[in-house]
Amino acid sequence: MSETGIGASVKRLEDYRFLTGRGTYTDDINQPGQTFAYILRSPHAHAKINSIDTAAASAAPGVVAIFTGADMEVGSLPCGWQIHNKDGSPMAEPGHPPLAQGKVRHVGDQVAVVIAETLAQARSAAELIEVDYSELPAVVDMNKALDGGTLVHDDVANNLCYDWELGDESEVDNAIAGAHHVTEIDIVNNRLVPNAMEPRAAIGSFDKATGEYTLYTTSQNPHVIRLLMGAFVLQIPEHKLRIVAPDVGGGFGSKIYHYAEEAIVTWAAPKVGRPIKWTAERSESFITDAHGRDHITNVKLALDENGKFLALKVNTKANMGAYLSTFATCVPTYLYATLLAGVYTTPVIYAGVKAIFTNTTPVDAYRGAGRPEASYLIERVVDRAAREMGIPQDEIRRKNFIPRDAFPYQTPVALQYDSGDYEATLNSAMKQADVAGFAARKAASEAKGKLRGLGYSTYVEACGIAPSAVVGSLGARAGLFESANVRVNPTGSVTVFTGSHSHGQGHETTFAQLVSETLGLPLDQIEISHGDTNKVAFGMGTYGSRSLAVGGEALMKAMNKIIDKSKKIAAHVLEASEADIEFKDGKFTVAGTDKEMAFGEVALTAYVPHNFPHETLEPGLEEQAFYDPMNFTYPGGCHIVEVEVDPDTGVVKIDRVTASDDVGRVINPMIVAGQTHGGLAQGIGQALLEGCVYDENGQLLTGSYMDYAMPRADDLPNFTCSNETTLCAHNSLGVKGVGETGAIGSPPAVINAIVDALSGMGVTDISMPATPQKVWQAIQGAKAAAE
Repeated sequence: MSETGIGASVKRLEDYRFLTGRGTYTDDINQPGQTFAYILRSPHAHAKINSIDTAAASAAPGVVAIFTGADMEVGSLPCGWQIHNKDGSPMAEPGHPPLAQGKVRHVGDQVAVVIAETLAQARSAAELIEVDYSELPAVVDMNKALDGGTLVHDDVANNLCYDWELGDESEVDNAIAGAHHVTEIDIVNNRLVPNAMEPRAAIGSFDKATGEYTLYTTSQNPHVIRLLMGAFVLQIPEHKLRIVAPDVGGGFGSKIYHYAEEAIVTWAAPKVGRPIKWTAERSESFITDAHGRDHITNVKLALDENGKFLALKVNTKANMGAYLSTFATCVPTYLYATLLAGVYTTPVIYAGVKAIFTNTTPVDAYRGAGRPEASYLIERVVDRAAREMGIPQDEIRRKNFIPRDAFPYQTPVALQYDSGDYEATLNSAMKQADVAGFAARKAASEAKGKLRGLGYSTYVEACGIAPSAVVGSLGARAGLFESANVRVNPTGSVTVFTGSHSHGQGHETTFAQLVSETLGLPLDQIEISHGDTNKVAFGMGTYGSRSLAVGGEALMKAMNKIIDKSKKIAAHVLEASEADIEFKDGKFTVAGTDKEMAFGEVALTAYVPHNFPHETLEPGLEEQAFYDPMNFTYPGGCHIVEVEVDPDTGVVKIDRVTASDDVGRVINPMIVAGQTHGGLAQGIGQALLEGCVYDENGQLLTGSYMDYAMPRADDLPNFTCSNETTLCAHNSLGVKGVGETGAIGSPPAVINAIVDALSGMGVTDISMPATPQKVWQAIQGAKAAAE
């Protein structure tokens, strides 16, 4: 292993500019003649718009223009994934105008845009707009929504987007009916607000001389935004639309989607003849950024007398919010139900999913996107089954693990896992968590009047989202390949253009390490470029832990093309057979001789082709590659959490967190640890603190940091993290992905630990977030029941 190649803990190359405040985020960009946009948003969750009077606002100081839905006659914001009902009919797909037309459907829905010389002027003018609303009943509860008394969209019966299923329900029912034991549990996966550090922002401009539009935006996938906004909303030819996603301060999924504000400022720019800048306030982010999770589920697990799993039945209601966000429909289906086998050999599985419209902010993928929801319900029902049958938590898992020698393993829910070793990660986690010493720590806690619990979670997830042929057959309206272009400069330095996008993952470091390892170059000779559709030919962006597994593999293919061409050049110059040319550590050598050419010499020869094989090669040294994988990748692992609970207050202290993950080959251990730590913090935040709550009128009660609790440093202990490695079998790097593992494995481990701590009192369930109030109430309820 070199000091800069694969396996080295190289410090992040991009961090200097971030730590010194020299990053360039969308809000840092200002253009000549720039104006500012302020969006007037609905204060109502559901209302008819009778009229909008903009006269007074238009006359306000600094106002350049005001537009409403009546002015903006464009296409609907599209949904990128078509789901079919169990009867084969297509899902309900109501329109989603960038500016509301006729009705508003959630608090924060866009009603009008004010464009002014300054943001303060735009905001002041928006206060003068008079909107005549006829308020309508709002529906927030999914069960009430299905009754159909209040319709979010008049043309969607019973607010049902789709009723979908996977598996044979009758086969699963028969297995449950004949089982020795059935564990049943109702589970709520709480709605979350993403809360990236950088709020969303967008700057739209138009060049009348060239007819070209440019949008700077906080996006995880600029090419997808160009495709969706250009083709479906604004009907702009792609070659006339440039999307730039500069430095982006976090996304967690929430910046994947095409949002209304992007279309609004791009559409309005030629109308006013000047650039238009919009930056969200944090209060806007709470009501407009796509929320995450929000499932309610009934699950049944059937077991034989020895604790072997026989069948799993899952019925889920998934909240879509008021509109379909870009990838919302696939999250509770193909990214969720297909993971319900988990790490276990459950023979038959059924999942039924109803997706439901409500008068709330749209819901879409959030770190893990379906996989945390699946893992949570599996690990909660397994935990309860073990308690009901008196089987130790590790033993029930071992009984049902997919064994290492069973891979590739075909699950009953479509996916085929290529590699894994779940015993290894369980054993590693148990050792590092010192499970053997738990009894002594529990006794010490009891001596202080505290309750101590230990929670397990063993999980698998599907990452590297692709392949295109598979997702296309399942309703995806896009391919999920990735591209890379490697440009070798005449002096031998390299610029990589990747369709993946970095918004905290460290691509500028890990991708450079791949180049350093493969081409033998120092890191200061390598530049990684991303986020600009005018520089990168095409790409599908970053989400689903796909950057290295898909984007990295495209990069490897492009570099292999560079090496192949370079060998031909070196063979010509060194007067040798191409078959005799070897490449290692940045040098081309003739086997068995001392003849050699450095990589830089070959590059210069390619661009100064005085001695060059013109008959067979073109000058220059630049190659592009696309990679469309044959399968998902499947990281997995075991997380163990130990908690101490104060029974007098319900306060839960996380005492220790241990994560043993199999993420395939590790390119940069330091970055892998950082990604794991971040995911664990988010997962623990969901389990203990975070919960998005609406009242019955559709008003968001947790609309600021005063009411929505985010994890802080003092809420978390030091994490113990390690990796057990099985290589991905279908990419050359053997990588699987790490960006979401922490958020997938930790929530059930936390809740299982709390339940374990309270189990002696008869408590069998705690819903997320397990706030002190909830825990205290559960304790009081158990005491009352015992009396």
